[in-house]
Amino acid sequence: MNIEYLRNFIKLTQFRSFSKLAKELLISQSTLSHQISQLEKDFGEVVLIDRTTKKFEITNAGKLLLKYAEQIIDMYDNCKLEISKFKDHFTEDIIISASTIPGSHILPRYIADFNNKNPNVNFKILINNSKQSVENLKKRTVNFAGIGSFMNYDKKDFEYIKIGEDEFRFICSPNHELLKYGNLVTFNELIKYPFVWREKGSGMRYTFKQQFPDYKKLDFELEINDNDSIISTVSESNYISIMSEMMADKAESAGLIKSLKIKKYPVIVKRSLFFIKLKEKQLSKLKKKFWDEIKSKSKKNEKIGSL
Repeated sequence: MNIEYLRNFIKLTQFRSFSKLAKELLISQSTLSHQISQLEKDFGEVVLIDRTTKKFEITNAGKLLLKYAEQIIDMYDNCKLEISKFKDHFTEDIIISASTIPGSHILPRYIADFNNKNPNVNFKILINNSKQSVENLKKRTVNFAGIGSFMNYDKKDFEYIKIGEDEFRFICSPNHELLKYGNLVTFNELIKYPFVWREKGSGMRYTFKQQFPDYKKLDFELEINDNDSIISTVSESNYISIMSEMMADKAESAGLIKSLKIKKYPVIVKRSLFFIKLKEKQLSKLKKKFWDEIKSKSKKNEKIGSL
């Protein structure tokens, strides 16, 4: 049995489409179909995926294989990792998919400290929005995720560590006419100007909609999938936006934007930021060490913050 065929079978049950997965894997659809057919032969000519229906259907045999396949892959990967330690130059990858705030402003300090003590770790951080980061974790293409929202996913499927808190602010250009009498404005004044925000799938957008019901009154003009680009857009126009206070503070210090205070809205949005992993996923010793270190340091930071 080819272990990579088994790995692709697991991914196929998540993508639920031969064509979409083939495109993701950069192989032909016929190659992927051959891999599944070979698995079916390996397990005694059983049918794993019902190809006779228009819908994507996993057979009972396929469901049973999926249950054991995930365990087999985990055991294989862990075994391969343990054996690789006998090499002279052993290295281990830790792959993290994270949204902008956790990935660019919180996790790097944990990673740098851990890497200094464990130089045999090769960290890879993929910056995506929260939805994509959770999906990457569910597809097992990454080991961990850093997110600003669980979106519509069930928290019970994950183990998670609170790694920070974040608040949102409305922002505008330093030369915006809203600032004519200072940075304290009414919401009615604010909604006169065009609004730019993040794309669907962004934890920032999702949380803003959940916690700020009056968002519907804003004049939506643009969607941009990058916080830095939103800041650039706001900096040079009459657009307004919302932004994480971590990014807003840095951009304001650089003279790019101004933060606005809204009368009768002392807090716009407040959210927690999380570092997560799949609940049933077994970790290698080094990955578990990294997870435990983040958990320990996050708890210490929370205690310091409450003093």
